[in-house]
Amino acid sequence: MIQIKEVLLRNCKMKPKFRKAVFIVTYAKKNDSILYLVMKRRLNWIGWEFPKGGVDEGEKERNTAVRELKEETDLVPLKNRVIRFKIDGLYKYKKKLKVGRKYDGQSYKLYAIEVEYPKEGKIKIDGHEHSTWKWLNIDNAVKRVTWPNQKKCLKIVDEWLSNKSKN
Repeated sequence: MIQIKEVLLRNCKMKPKFRKAVFIVTYAKKNDSILYLVMKRRLNWIGWEFPKGGVDEGEKERNTAVRELKEETDLVPLKNRVIRFKIDGLYKYKKKLKVGRKYDGQSYKLYAIEVEYPKEGKIKIDGHEHSTWKWLNIDNAVKRVTWPNQKKCLKIVDEWLSNKSKN
């Protein structure tokens, strides 16, 4: 009887559930250089990241990217400057952050959004999720962001922009 119970328990383990999300590598051109926006996270963990967020039920991913950028930074994309990359990723939360949380992690799609470099580089952050921000060149942005998957996304977008400028 004990063996049957162990087998049932082993087989009843639920598959992890992943929240649909978007990563938004946000960049602006200033003079002849490209600067990337990174923000210091304060909610749930402390570190540096770029804008990101969950896809609401029935919402298109592209709309999520534009909405999250506006909510987190008050920035809007330049016309025709919202690019979806064929890059998908998955990450599990290191720990359950809330009792009763529905998700074990996030599955993300990568977007790059070009914005106009704001006056004096200032943006309006929400203050709830982030405490400050920086506009950085690619090398410093990659060094600054906390997570390896975000470092990789920054490099992918930068390589695409470099190749695009050569053509």
